Amino acid sequence: MTEFYQHIVAAEEEGHRLDRWLADRLPQLSRSRIKALIEAGMVSLAGETIRAPAHRVKPGDAVHVTVPDAAPAIPQAEAIPLAIVHEDEALVVIDKPPGMVVHPAPGAEAGTLVNALLHHCGASLSGIGGVRRPGIVHRIDKDTSGLLVIAKTDAAHRGLAEQFAAHSITREYVAFVHGCPQPPAGRIEGAIGRHPVDRKRMAVVTRGGKHAVTHYASERCYQDGSGAPVAARIICRLETGRTHQVRVHMAHIGHPLIGDPVYGGRRRRARDAGLAAALGRLRRQALHAARLGFRHPLTGENLQFSSALPYDLVELQDVLERSGADAFHPRQDS
Repeated sequence: MTEFYQHIVAAEEEGHRLDRWLADRLPQLSRSRIKALIEAGMVSLAGETIRAPAHRVKPGDAVHVTVPDAAPAIPQAEAIPLAIVHEDEALVVIDKPPGMVVHPAPGAEAGTLVNALLHHCGASLSGIGGVRRPGIVHRIDKDTSGLLVIAKTDAAHRGLAEQFAAHSITREYVAFVHGCPQPPAGRIEGAIGRHPVDRKRMAVVTRGGKHAVTHYASERCYQDGSGAPVAARIICRLETGRTHQVRVHMAHIGHPLIGDPVYGGRRRRARDAGLAAALGRLRRQALHAARLGFRHPLTGENLQFSSALPYDLVELQDVLERSGADAFHPRQDS
């Protein structure tokens, strides 16, 4: 079904590029999809079609966007480099970079992990996920980095899917959040479903959502010179795997992920100058799938994998350490 959107440019947004401005307001669309819509004449200002993604918006502009139905994307093999952590005849573990979509979708038909896997594995991918999701057992968001396991055979796919369904797979994320959670460690339980107003977002809901549980523990908290909490590095362990689970649950308890354009992190004004500078350079939510553990679906061997923080989150962490903020390790028994 064709969808229509209208947004008004605020005074403080004068001079922003049209494509980037729209990306902040339509987070459900990829940047490549937004660029394609602009170039196809699907965006207008005051009745005038704008085809230049770099067009600069002005305060008060009423921007109209038409998003037509897109044809299903059929993935093609592409020679995209992959960071392979482990591979055998049944599965492959990938360290996905930020910015890579897992499988093709409208507006993101190329450059995905599936495109890269088709080139690397050829026909040796599980077909259970269908023609557009070969080998895909689970997903992480486009702008979340880290570990994914891919099934190369249907038997491996079924074995891994059973472990996901039983919540027996270890999945731990490193996240950087605004403020310092209190208590510093805890359990978040809240059903996740579509936001009651904005259907493109997820939220903790009282009716109709899927059961979701996240365990978090603060590894490091940062305060400014006045003792006010600035940010925290936390570990999140998933019992369940719902869409945007870590992002939604941390925002729900008042500590959204730094850099998150959908759930409030990017819009928070940083009081600490170092954090403000790092935020200006961070183009995604500060979330990394750092640990993945499961039983090999064919041999039964217990496999554990870890992934170091990528460069952008290392930079964020370094800025927090150097910014003059007082860093401390929280007490887990407080």
